[in-house]
Amino acid sequence: MIVVPIKEGENIERALKKFKRKFEKTGVMRELRDRQAFTKQSVVKRIAHEKAVYVAKLHRDDEI
Repeated sequence: MIVVPIKEGENIERALKKFKRKFEKTGVMRELRDRQAFTKQSVVKRIAHEKAVYVAKLHRDDEI
């Protein structure tokens, strides 16, 4: 449960902004989206490999 302490006279907009920031940090929405559709392990590995190749290419281009 997320608790947002509100000081006396604090604007509700500021409190809502604090709540949204804390909510984003928990990663609840990201996990919910990940659970909506199953991704096969082979697809996860392929995507990770493609990302690693892409990052390696970026680092190689920076060195030149």
